[in-house]
Amino acid sequence: MQISTSYLFDRASQQMGKLQTDLAKSHAQISAQKQVLNPSDAPDQSAAILRLKSVIGRQDSYSKSLDTVNTRLSAEDASLKSANELIVRVKELAIQASNDTLGTTDRQAIGTELKGLRGQLLSLANTQDSSGNYLFAGSRVSQSAFAADASGQTVYQGDQTRMNVMVGENQSIPINRTGSDAFVRVVRTVDGVSAGVSFFQSLDDLTEGINKSDHTAMQRGLGEVDSLQQGISLAQASIGTDMKVVDQQASIIRDTILSLKTTLSNIEDLDYATAFTQMNKQMLALEAAQSSFAKISQLSLFNYIK
Repeated sequence: MQISTSYLFDRASQQMGKLQTDLAKSHAQISAQKQVLNPSDAPDQSAAILRLKSVIGRQDSYSKSLDTVNTRLSAEDASLKSANELIVRVKELAIQASNDTLGTTDRQAIGTELKGLRGQLLSLANTQDSSGNYLFAGSRVSQSAFAADASGQTVYQGDQTRMNVMVGENQSIPINRTGSDAFVRVVRTVDGVSAGVSFFQSLDDLTEGINKSDHTAMQRGLGEVDSLQQGISLAQASIGTDMKVVDQQASIIRDTILSLKTTLSNIEDLDYATAFTQMNKQMLALEAAQSSFAKISQLSLFNYIK
């Protein structure tokens, strides 16, 4: 088999071209700090990278949702904590007003303070978040949770919807509690007939009883205040439980993201020591090929005869 000069020339050119391409790829990998530059370079590896990035993206989304839930629960907790402190003061005043030594004027002064406390409690029940949504209105977040009806009584305007937010694969957490869950109704029995009385109506009746020195109404109201406080306390406990779940889930997601990113780094990130060693080998090989090519390019039949 005869091997022509042109054949050797072509083979040397192809070899140099491949070495130059490989060297350029190594430079690009080092510059990008990535093993895979194009999906076609390593289809299986590229698919794994895309899959991991997608999972990490979902976990990041869950983490942001948890931040939103935590902010919402913190706002609810702060409102109910203040409400609990106010209802404790209401109870203290109700006990004070029940003292037989107090006169009408003293009780009316207590009634005035109770009216002010009632207004503060209503304000807390209608707390809004940073977006202007009412915390305790259920899904009717654009309207105040409690407002006066046609008869002048303060009633709950929200609904009983509990909104849930996805915070993990097939896992959701409630982001709100309704006003009727926190500012509960009480059961009042009159002449053997039981009926539900709203949170604020109970406070209004207590205040009226104190202003009129109605001992029966005062004793009844004092008992109902215990139920009102219990409702607020139970709602606080529920929020505390939800916040604990949020903390636990946030910790799980942080660990999951760290594990996924470690795996992704192993697949995607470049091993600099190996990359530089490989690049040096490619540079030496290219220099050797260029030297050989220079010699081959000088060959001719006359040189051979000479």
